[in-house]
Order: sequence, then structure tokens, then C-alpha cells
Amino acid sequence: MRTGPIARWVYNPRMDQQLIIKFWRKSLADEAFLATIEDELKAVLGKTVELEGYDVSAKEINLFMLTADPRHSFRRAKDVLEAKGIHNGMSAAFRLVGGAKFTSIWPLRSTRKFTLP
Repeated sequence: MRTGPIARWVYNPRMDQQLIIKFWRKSLADEAFLATIEDELKAVLGKTVELEGYDVSAKEINLFMLTADPRHSFRRAKDVLEAKGIHNGMSAAFRLVGGAKFTSIWPLRSTRKFTLP
């Protein structure tokens, strides 16, 4: 049996994972969501992520964020994207910050290798 004060410690996770959500431009009705999506994601994800911005090309839009738990962050972000109706035609993966190997997390049974332009 324990006696005495219980030491409390706070876990401060390092954001060493980069989560990338890719939107295929041909599957988007429009790109108006880009104006507000960062604020909406920040409201839901809070301090669990650091939004890094976008990379836009002719075929795709990539949203980058740093997180300690990319799978959990994606699940929460996916709820926001589904509510906006932009979850079709997207994919997501994560990697160590600065790493080259991606781990695909969406779609669940993706046969396409995740790459960046």
C-alpha cells in the first residue's frame, strides 16, 4: 500500500510527426473551404497540432501539420472534413519530421503509394 503524496507529472508530447492530408483537386466541387478550414481544424484540434500550411499544385492540395499522434489527429480532423463534405477524394499519411517514408492512414485500404509532388 502506498502512503504519502503522489507525484504528478505532466506528459508533454513532442510533435515529431508530420501529418499530411491530400485533397485531389478534381474531386473538389470548389476550393472555398481553404479560407476557413485552418481555423476550424485549430478549434477542434487545439494544441495537439501545429498547422504548417499548404502546398498547392495543379492536381492536389496538401495540408501539413505537426503532431505527436497523427492517427488520433487525423480522426478528429476527418470529422471536420466530413461535415464540410470534402472527405471524398482525399488521402492522408504521416512521417517523421524530415523523413522520407510515409505511412498511409487514409483511405484504410489504399493501394496507391502516398507521395508529394
